[in-house]
Amino acid sequence: MDTVPIIRTIAGLQSFLQMMEATPKPATPVLSKLGLVPTMGALHAGHLSLIERARHENRWVIVSIFVNPLQFAPTEDLDRYPRPLEQDQQRCQAAGVDAIFAPTSSEILGDGDEGLTAVVPPAHLDDGLCGPFRPGHFQGVATIVLKLLNLVRPDRAYFGQKDAQQLVIIQRLVQDLNVPVEIVPCPTVREASGLALSSRNQYLDARADAAIIYQGLQAAQQRFESGVREREALLNTVRHRLAPVPEVEIEYVDLVDPVTLEPLSEVKDVGRVAIATKFSNTRLIDNILLDARPPILAIDGPAGAGKSTVTRLCAQQLGLKYLDTGAMYRAITWLVLQSQIKLDDQLAIADLVSQSDIKLQLDANPDHPPRVWVQQQDVTDTIRSPEVTQSVSAIAAQSAVRQALVRQQRILGQSGGLAAEGRDIGTQVFPAAGLKIFLTASSLERARRRHKDLEQQGAAPISLEQLEQQIAQRDQKDSQRSLSPLCKAYDAIEIDTDGLSIAVVTDQIVQHYRNRFGI
Repeated sequence: MDTVPIIRTIAGLQSFLQMMEATPKPATPVLSKLGLVPTMGALHAGHLSLIERARHENRWVIVSIFVNPLQFAPTEDLDRYPRPLEQDQQRCQAAGVDAIFAPTSSEILGDGDEGLTAVVPPAHLDDGLCGPFRPGHFQGVATIVLKLLNLVRPDRAYFGQKDAQQLVIIQRLVQDLNVPVEIVPCPTVREASGLALSSRNQYLDARADAAIIYQGLQAAQQRFESGVREREALLNTVRHRLAPVPEVEIEYVDLVDPVTLEPLSEVKDVGRVAIATKFSNTRLIDNILLDARPPILAIDGPAGAGKSTVTRLCAQQLGLKYLDTGAMYRAITWLVLQSQIKLDDQLAIADLVSQSDIKLQLDANPDHPPRVWVQQQDVTDTIRSPEVTQSVSAIAAQSAVRQALVRQQRILGQSGGLAAEGRDIGTQVFPAAGLKIFLTASSLERARRRHKDLEQQGAAPISLEQLEQQIAQRDQKDSQRSLSPLCKAYDAIEIDTDGLSIAVVTDQIVQHYRNRFGI
């Protein structure tokens, strides 16, 4: 396909999706089949960063371009909003996009005057921040985003964190309406001055001066890092920094919970300072996250790369708690066995796991296993039984089990300070982890390590060639799984451990962590 196609109709989109299903693509490791990047066009480097990540994580990528009239008030800039479709097409082509869905308003909204069924966000998410200043805006956003998700049916959809309130509302929409899509938040991209990229920046006469907005947020972050936690002290820091610039009219500046958007009187663990301003009659928004939690260390990689040992050692040296995800799968396996459910009865197991109550008490010493409770019963020792060991792999392979435990693992990670390893820790379990590492090694190197382990255990002899073949087959299987495949996270640091000792690899990761977070 020489030029990325522009699809104008719903019928054309459906035809493209059918063609996509029938067209094979190289089986490179990716997280999912189809990614969607919803935009209003006038693409800039911020949009391109979303597309780049979608391209890395999906076999197919569609960019939607639709200037949504439902999210504009009568006094706003709908008529003059930039629509450089030919330029957008060129940028999508260069970024490797497979198709652009750019429908007309009538195609999406219809031609009648009877109106469109509306999606109304929860009041507490719409009442603060931009909501009072743009009544009906988020209802318009939610309505069209839901329509796009239903039409395109992506596995993953990508949104920028600059529009933090919009992102929270869309995440809640997907959760509440059980839309089968993963919403992927992506970092704000900035100009060299610090000004957050926006299609409206082209309206500005003095773009460099508008960087004062981000400087105000940075000043609040600096005070936060020095120990200030109180609401008014942090917000007054922003106001004070912007005060000398009369061109900046503050619409609001607020400190809110990043998930609920409720105003905070102080930051205990995490908060978000959000701001909206008018600068030369152009409305600009921005925000910054204030996070006091110790960052999470996520280590992924193929079998035999040394993840478990290295992660425990890193946790020990960095003062992090080691999240033993294997103990959680053992706990579910014990519960299945206790409930006398057959291991292949996936429906019964799905019902059971959805109602299970698993609690882990992580030990400060990574060498000590966590205390584990299932349905309020302490099963710490019981889950290490031969019966459980023999059955755990059959249970762990079931999608309902994996999905339920990922939710549990995310709850454990809410306070930060964890080190965890697996094949999808950085891509699925903790996609916002502070540091992601992808440990790898050649199949020959991993075969040698496994061969040495087997010799030390006195196991039956097996040739190096056979071991290497088994490892290659395991890699292929893990990378092509439909659920949580082995795939390097978009922002992970890859470490090839060929010829490196465990101590050297551990030291490299510890130094990456300390350098990144100034520890």
